[in-house]
Formats: sequence, C-alpha cells, structure tokens
Amino acid sequence: MIRLTEVRLPLDHAPEALIAAARARLGLADADALDLRVARRGYDARRRGGIMLVYSLDCAVADEAVILAKAGEDARIGPSPDTSYRPVDVEGPRLARGEAFQRPVVIGAGPCGLMAGLILAQMGLRPLILERGKAVRERTVDTFALWRRSVLTPESNVQFGEGGAGTFSDGKLYSQVSDPRHLGRKVLEEFVRAGAPEEILFVSKPHIGTFRLVSMVEHIRAEIEAAGGEYRFSARVDELMLDEQRSVRGLRLSDGEEVAASHVVLAIGHSARDTFSMLEAAGVEMQSKPFSIGVRIEHPQSLIDADRFGPQAGSPLLGAADYKLAHHASNGRGVYSFCMCPGGTVVAATSEEGRVVTNGMSQYSRAERNANAGIVVDLRPGEDYPDEPLAGVAFQRHWERQAFLAGGGDYRAPAQRVGDFLAGRASTSLGSVTPSYRPGVTPTDLSACLPDFAVEAIREALPAFARKLPGFAMEDAVLTGVETRTSSPLRIPRGQDGRSLNTGGLFPAGEGAGYAGGILSAAIDGIRIAEAVALSMAGREATGLLRGSAGKEQAG
Repeated sequence: MIRLTEVRLPLDHAPEALIAAARARLGLADADALDLRVARRGYDARRRGGIMLVYSLDCAVADEAVILAKAGEDARIGPSPDTSYRPVDVEGPRLARGEAFQRPVVIGAGPCGLMAGLILAQMGLRPLILERGKAVRERTVDTFALWRRSVLTPESNVQFGEGGAGTFSDGKLYSQVSDPRHLGRKVLEEFVRAGAPEEILFVSKPHIGTFRLVSMVEHIRAEIEAAGGEYRFSARVDELMLDEQRSVRGLRLSDGEEVAASHVVLAIGHSARDTFSMLEAAGVEMQSKPFSIGVRIEHPQSLIDADRFGPQAGSPLLGAADYKLAHHASNGRGVYSFCMCPGGTVVAATSEEGRVVTNGMSQYSRAERNANAGIVVDLRPGEDYPDEPLAGVAFQRHWERQAFLAGGGDYRAPAQRVGDFLAGRASTSLGSVTPSYRPGVTPTDLSACLPDFAVEAIREALPAFARKLPGFAMEDAVLTGVETRTSSPLRIPRGQDGRSLNTGGLFPAGEGAGYAGGILSAAIDGIRIAEAVALSMAGREATGLLRGSAGKEQAG
C-alpha cells in the first residue's frame, strides 16, 4: 500500500473530497482502482482561514511501483509502514510444558500489568496477576463511596484496583515514547478488540473515558484467563523473599500466603507507598526522581472551545477543545498544564486516610460543563526535599495532609477563585464556575496547601497563560488542591535486560518504577518487560531490549 501524508481539507469537506484529494495526489483517473483507509486524522487550528483537517491515508492501487517511482522525492508519498506487532520468539508453549516451568508473576493490574499479563498469556506462559485492590466493578463502587459519601477504602479507590489509576481518568492514549516496533499500535489494537471505539486507531489524540475502560479491562482479564492466566484480587504483596544471591524466590502476601516466584513484573503504580517502603527494606535499589505539585483549574468548556476553535467550535469532528501550556517563571520554576480533561470533572484521588489528592477525569463524550487541568510546578530532589528514595513520598504526604485540613477534614478539597488567588486573599465563596469535585469543596486560601515557590510560580503563570488563551485567568475560574500524583516520586533502576540492578528476577515496570507517564506509555512498557521476562525464562539474552524505553506522555 501507499501512504499519503499531509492531505489537507476544510473541516466541513464532503466525504467524496477525501477520495478526490487522494486521486489528485497520486495522479489517478476516475476510472483507476483505489481502495482508501484513513491511517491518521488530526487538525490544524493555526490558520486564520479556518481549521483544516489533516489526514494520512493508506491507498491500495493497481500500479503501486509505478506511482512510487513517479513520486520521486515527494516526502508526502511513500510505502505504507508495516505496523504489525512481532513478539520476540521464545517458544512459550514449549517452556510452559517443561517440568521446571514456574509461571511468571505480575504485581499490579494497571495498564502496565494488564499488558504484561496479556503478552505473557499470549506467549503461553500462564501468568499469575496479583492485584492488591478489587476487581474493577467492585472497585468502582468503593470509589463512588468516597466521591458521594466521603467514605475511603484504602485498598480500593482511584489508585488501587483492577485497571489502575488510568481507569478513573480521561483515558488519553497518546504518547511521546520512542516506539520503532509499533508497540503502541499493538496496545490500541488490543483495546479495540476489547471494546474501544475503532477511531482510536487513527485520530491524532485518542481517548476512551472511564465507563468504556471498565468493560475493556474486564474483557482483557477474560482473555488472559482463557489463555491460562490467573488473577488474585485483594492480594497485596508485603514481602520479597530473596535467596542468598539476592534473587527472588517468592512473595509473601498480606494474608500470609507464600507464592513461589523467580520472575516478577513489578507494575505497582505511582501510589503504592507502602510497597515502596517494603522494597527499600528489602534492599532493592531505588532513586529519588523529579515530579510536580500544583492544583486543578476549572473553566467553562465553552470558553476553551471558543479560544481554540473560534467560530468552528462545536464541530463533532473537533469535539471538546484541549490545551497544553507551559511557562518558565522568574523564580526558575517550570509551570505547565498536566492531564488536561476536556468536558470532564475533578475527582478525589487519595489512597490514604486523612489526605486530599485531586485528579481529572472525562467520559468518552467529554460532555460535562467544565474543562479542567492540573497546573503544576516542577520539583527538584536535593533542593525541595532530600535526595533520598522515599523523601518525595514524605513531601507528597505533607501537602496532601495540609489540603485535607484546609478542606475541613472530611475529604472536601480546598478551593479558591483565580481572582482571589492572584490577589493573595482567601476565597469566602465561589462564583459563576461551579466546581465539579466531589464530595465537595471549601473556599479558602490555597497558599496554605502548597510550597511558597509553587504559589509564586503559579501566580505568575496564570496571566501568562491568559495571553495565549484569553479568559484563562478569569476571576471566577476555580482552583482546587492539591495535585501531587503527577508521576512516581522515585525510580527503580533496571538494566537493558529489564532486571533490577541488584535484585535478580525482579523486573520493575511502568509508572510506579519511573518508566512511564500515563496509560499508553505504561502499557507499552508492560509489553517490553513481558518480552524481557519471556526471554529470561527461555535462557536467552535480552540485553538492549529496553533501550530508549523511558518516555513522556500527556497523562490522564
């Protein structure tokens, strides 16, 4: 097939215009055979003349070689790339039938653990998945109990349970990860098989939303189980059992059960603080790592739509508008938008009693009244907190506790009008923008819930952002605190073979280990680590498999 890129058409173009544009680019007559598929669709909103849709198209034609030869050096015409997933060859079924076979164990059933388990199952290695929280529908009931009744279940909430933190998010599926093997495409194809809309395979910023993620997670679980995998819920790992060479020989669970294991995928997520402490006590090498702290900001979604799309706001092809903003403050701090959720809600995301944490969430429709995003400030180990593995956790806990107290001590969140925040005065009431956070907010002064340097940097950044998006610093926009779980506060170093640097058989993976920043990059890392585990189990060299695996993405 032939790939055409940069095919530009007006937002309101007729369906037949796409075929006409492809024929014109390829030099085909109306009678020439042409089979066309959209490989990617995005938009360019920068032109004054109106928003243009930008397509990449895969075209099947009769004389492909002739057309490619005529294209010459036109970079917009070339062979379609092969995006098929090709797993490493480890003869998994043969391994699984061997007398010495011991199934691999995956700790955590978030996006990373989910894809690691799926790949291992597809290789015939019958993984055991241990999840400290509950199955996704039971977990949803517990999560809603916090949102509706201020009842927190520490082992079953936004952070813990089947599906991971990404289940209660915007379900964004785009990434900046280097992906030469098209592992991201594999993830998206598996998601479509599990019930995601097919458009995630071609739109430029795919997303799913919470309700669809729930059923998809269940579908993938069923596939893993059908291939011989096993799930155990409410199965927190409390101890690594190591041999004299510091290799894993087993795991001790919270109920005292011991599980034999020699290959363990550690996909615990960024909020498993007690597990981090257990790993430190076991001597697993860990490092502090930068993350960010800030607040959630809410505006009317209509304001963001008008700023970004102008008179074409409301087009179903464009949907609810998003944004991505950054500012370098005069105090040296970077301030940026994080996990922007168009047409969404701000949600309670704590996993520990006596603390308040915010996050953003959207459904697939993105039809709620408000837009929200984290406005966060970068943090520096060794400057803002000691350069020690668990110091970032202590830093998070301190400010989450301050937010809990400022909110009233009942899981309401502290909130402040932007106008009051910029003027340095406490809010006593809110205005035209109704905060979406549940179980509710308390108007107050957010400066008590953030470090001074963060308050200073955000106060400078908001007017700067308003110069890019008029109205961003509107008086009645609402700030809700605090946002602390932007990424893991530590990294668990691993070699190019995927193993922990000082603990044999332990394969750190995903966001909790410091190698991902959201659903897609975590899922991609899960595939890579599953392959590393399979190669190790087969006695084959895996060095270099994970080169370039760390990456960034717009999480949420």
